[in-house]
Amino acid sequence: MGMKRKDYEVALEPLTLELVSMARWVKASGARVVVLFEGRDTAGKGGAIGAVRHALNPRQCRTVALGKPTEAELGQWYFQRYVAHLPTAGEIVLFDRSWYNRAGVEKVMGYASPEQVEAFLKAVPAFEKLLVDDGILLFKYWLAADQDKQEERLRERLEDPLKRWKLSPIDLAAREKYDDYTRAREAMLKATHSDHAPWTIVDFNDQRRGRLTLVRDLLSRVPDTHEEPEAIDFPDLGRKPAKEKYKVLKPIPDWEG
Repeated sequence: MGMKRKDYEVALEPLTLELVSMARWVKASGARVVVLFEGRDTAGKGGAIGAVRHALNPRQCRTVALGKPTEAELGQWYFQRYVAHLPTAGEIVLFDRSWYNRAGVEKVMGYASPEQVEAFLKAVPAFEKLLVDDGILLFKYWLAADQDKQEERLRERLEDPLKRWKLSPIDLAAREKYDDYTRAREAMLKATHSDHAPWTIVDFNDQRRGRLTLVRDLLSRVPDTHEEPEAIDFPDLGRKPAKEKYKVLKPIPDWEG
């Protein structure tokens, strides 16, 4: 049985306070944080990213979700377009899919040749070591969900007009390639799990429990991040606040139809 929303929100609240404290520490220390969210379609990457960033300053915590590469990007070093989105001092960057596209969807759907995939898997450990050696805090999460859950969530997208935009032709084609994606994932994990940039697999069959697990793990792996909020002087105005000069729209009354 899935976790109830009320229980989830109660459990998330103290973690959110810790995330806000972490963000203050990142800013004060000049740290650079990169978090990769990978997983099958419908695994819950968007919700997990939302759980991390919903209370953080969007100017400090950015989400990167790159689309199809342009013609110019196709001619670049593969990692080049991702490097452009890495954080500067004091920033947190959350990748909704990342350079690992090459080992997953590009491999399975035939967008990359076997030679390109092999070269990528050989290059990743060295590329990530450069990032870590330069001081970037790199966290890689794979969100795991079973095939029956994937089917259930795809069906939900199909039937919900508010979620229909999430259902792409690639998602539909991927249904027939579940085993191919499994083999691609196993090859990717074997080649790119390292001491300096390990993978963490999180069970996302229950997405709410998965988010809580991921956030707790992330907080446990960042250095001591307790940072008191900056004191703000907020003196009394000594007078009544000015009234608005312009017309203000009133809330719509409850519909009584």
